[in-house]
Amino acid sequence: MAVKADYYEVLQVSRDADGAEIKRAYRTLAMQYHPDRNPGDAEAENRFKECAEAYQVLSDAEKRQIYDAYGHDGLSARGGAGASDFQDIFTQFGDMFGDIFGGGGGGRKRSARGADLRYDLELSFEEAAFGIKREITFHRREACDVCKGSGAEEGSQPEDCRTCEGQGRVTRQQGFFLVQTTCPVCRGAGRTISRRCKPCGGQGLSSVERTVSVTIPPGVDTGIRLRVSGEGEGAKQGGGRGDLYVFVRVRPHETFQRDGADVYSELKMSMTQAALGDEVAIQTIHGEEKVKIPAGTQPGSVVRLRRKGVARLSESGFGDHYLTLVLQVPEKLSKEQKKLLAALREEGL
Repeated sequence: MAVKADYYEVLQVSRDADGAEIKRAYRTLAMQYHPDRNPGDAEAENRFKECAEAYQVLSDAEKRQIYDAYGHDGLSARGGAGASDFQDIFTQFGDMFGDIFGGGGGGRKRSARGADLRYDLELSFEEAAFGIKREITFHRREACDVCKGSGAEEGSQPEDCRTCEGQGRVTRQQGFFLVQTTCPVCRGAGRTISRRCKPCGGQGLSSVERTVSVTIPPGVDTGIRLRVSGEGEGAKQGGGRGDLYVFVRVRPHETFQRDGADVYSELKMSMTQAALGDEVAIQTIHGEEKVKIPAGTQPGSVVRLRRKGVARLSESGFGDHYLTLVLQVPEKLSKEQKKLLAALREEGL
């Protein structure tokens, strides 16, 4: 007689694994060895049965306790997990296989949710920094005005699919199991249309132009995605509407660069400004600011202007503005300037 494998080894979990870990392990293995994914593979089918048997025992607190104490013999003495337990694996684990394979228990197939849409929005540096409200216009599909989304010609109605009896799925025997697949006639809709609506071609949807107002929060940056709930495409036969996703792209600025909420720029200073010091006006995204250049400032020095950067996304306050002082050496000098510099050089400067 063949020796049964240890249930914990079958599901590849430790003996102290909790219920959630056991379920995750079973889901992974069920997807790997499911007969639909391995047609004609007897070994995969056997592994699938083995995993299902192990899960049925380890997911049941009472059976698991008996198994931990007495092993397979203890389950056999109690009645065990036999073939009858697995005649309809989709009934046993309907909730789980519904998640994995889109099927599961009975009942009419629910109308699918509408598709999500993407809109690419370009913003200026300042708009991204402080936020803005924008109206955007795009096209989306909505329920046809004529058939009200049914796809059927006016005066008629869709009918339950005769092949799947309105379930959207059909069941067939495959080896040891009853396997559910999408109905090939209605393609999972559960209903068929004999007389199609002409304006929408039986799709139940028509394209319309839509304008919505979108509030862009301060501090967004390139790559940020904003979700506008319920502004995606409509769905056939009364399904929920999808969402609109707005993808942000920020145009580069001529003067400023950005790293998170902080802004960076440069100030070109002359030799005399660096040596003697000065006070100059610079531009920030918040407006003009006075900056002091201390006497003896070295090239590459950085001045920090607190809270003069970009708004912090989803937080309070602003980042900082960092100003790098760059020495600007004149390319052309007058005779007088050359004399003065020569005199300074003689002084050791």
